[in-house]
Parts: sequence; structure tokens; C-alpha cells
Amino acid sequence: MTSGDPNLRARARAEAAHVARSLTTFGPSRGRRWPLAVQAGLAMAVPIVVLAASGRSDIALLAATGAFTVIYGGWLRPRERARFAPLVALALTACAAGGTLAGAGGTIAVLGGVLVLTVVSAAIAGWVSLGPPGPVFFVLVFGLSAQVTGVHDGHRAVDPWLFLAVVAASSAFACLIVAAPLLLPRYRREPVRPLRELFPRRWGAVARTLTVRAAIVAVVGVGAAVAVDPERSYWIVCAGLAVVGLPVGRRDAAVRGIHRTVGTVVGAAAYLALAFLPVPVWALGLVLGGLQFAIELVVVRHYALALVFITPLVLLIIGAATGDGASLPLALERVVDTLVGAAVGTIAALAVRLRAD
Repeated sequence: MTSGDPNLRARARAEAAHVARSLTTFGPSRGRRWPLAVQAGLAMAVPIVVLAASGRSDIALLAATGAFTVIYGGWLRPRERARFAPLVALALTACAAGGTLAGAGGTIAVLGGVLVLTVVSAAIAGWVSLGPPGPVFFVLVFGLSAQVTGVHDGHRAVDPWLFLAVVAASSAFACLIVAAPLLLPRYRREPVRPLRELFPRRWGAVARTLTVRAAIVAVVGVGAAVAVDPERSYWIVCAGLAVVGLPVGRRDAAVRGIHRTVGTVVGAAAYLALAFLPVPVWALGLVLGGLQFAIELVVVRHYALALVFITPLVLLIIGAATGDGASLPLALERVVDTLVGAAVGTIAALAVRLRAD
């Protein structure tokens, strides 16, 4: 036994205690979250409920992807968010279009698309200082679109044009939700900073770190998906990208990886509790809206708890949109994918140190 062993054990105990505290306590409050949470919940629920009530329950769940527009730029002022949201909506719709094209090209095209988009979206996010939630939802929308509209048994389960129309319309509705506060004169009078000031373009150390970490996650994640199940590549990569898609240090990245794993396991159990309930699609829309509301309330203070809500939300969307319905194998597969992806993301963060610009 060397003289360094006691120090190593003490440090290991300290790190374990740090992780335990992070799982059992909430982080500091970062201002009011409920306005953003309300907007996100409405952007998720209203299109689904409206489509279901109008007799289009078959495509209602596809509208859930547009709600992701709301969660970007939550720290901006209302007029600034109203200008920024259409850019996010356009980017997400473009990712959806790319996913439908890749889905037509087969497994190799999807794998290549996930790999390229992961690196490119992380590089752009770092270059323009995008901020949370980072590039992960762009890759998620791409992969989900490829899976939903992919060729199964010789034909597409969902018409690509119909899917893209629903995504574009729900994204446009999300932009209206973001702009709703401008109905109040006090928000319309607020000064607006230019986008170049809000998102300064700098190809510095942070952007390079995010890109290299994302490249590791993309290559290893796609390689792991080839061995496990190529159709699930985007979930593995998204789990890793969620760990390293923001400029965090090694310690914080490792903690995020643990939180993502714990939250996904508990969230998968919550999905199984919800998925087998005989609820109509319009009621499912309300459930998804409630989950999205809860996510935005807690995500900045307790990442694992947010994943408890995120996991059933995404699994319910996937199960309903692909026609698989409630499925124990689906939940187990996503738990395994998250374990792999979170491990890959943590390794990438430990391998590439974050340096300040």
C-alpha cells in the first residue's frame, strides 16, 4: 500500500458524497421558471389536443416535436425570444426534414446523419454560444423523424410530407406562444439587443472543446449502436450529448452522466406506469403538457428529477408515433441506451478538458 492510497480513498469518498448530495438536494434557484414552463406545457399540449379533438388522433402525437422550440433562449427578454424562436423552429424543422430523408436512405444514411449532425450542431452551438439545452434536441428530432417516417416492411408508416407539415405547424404555434407576452405593452417597450450581442460568435477554446467531445460521443455512440441496434443510434448519442453538449467541467459532466442514468431508470418505470393506462390521445396530450411543464420547472435545479419527466415524455411520443404502443422492451432498451450513452459522454468529458477562452 502506497502513501498516496489514503488520499485517493478520501477523494473518492468526497466525490461520492458530492454526487449523493446532488441527487438528494436541489440546486440554487435561477429566477422565475414558471412562465417558461407554462409556455412549454401549452406548446406541447395544445396541438395534440386540437388534432385529437378534430379527429386526427393518428397524427396528433407528431405535433409534440414543435414544443422543443420554446425551451431555447429561456433567459432572453420576451421581445428577444420572439425574434429568436423562429430561428430555432426553422433549425428543428430542417433537422426533421433531414431525418425523413435519411429514413428513406436506410440504416447507413441514418447512422451517418446522426454522426455528422452531432458534430456540426455541437460546433455551431459552441460557436454562437447557444446555451442550454445545447444541441441535443436537434439530434433527437433528426433521429425521431428518421424512425417515425422510416421504411418498415416496404412502406413508410407515416407520410413524410404530412409529418413535416405537422412539425412545421406545431413549431409555428410554439413561436406564437413565445410571442404571446408581447400583447402586454410593457414587454413591447423593452429594448432589444441584437442577436450578435446575445449570441457572440467565437471559435475559441470552449467551442473547440464542445466539438471534440461531441465527435467522440458521435463516433463511439454510433459504433455502439451498430453493435446493439442501429435504429437506436440517436438515443445513445443524445444521452452522451446531453452530458457534454454544454460547457461543463469534468466533475460536472460526470455528475450529469450519473443524474441522466438515475433519472432515466426511474423515468422508464414512470413510463411503464403511464403507458398501459387506457387514456385517449387528447388526454395523453394533457399528460405530455404536464410533463413538459414539470421538466422546465426543475431542469436547472435537479437534472435527475427532470429526466424522470423527460423519459416517459419521449417514450410515450415514440411508442405512439411508431405504433409500438406501450412496451416493456422499449423501456428496457432506452435504459440500456442511456447507460451506454451517459458512459460515453462521461468518458469524452474526462478525456477532453474544458479550457476557458
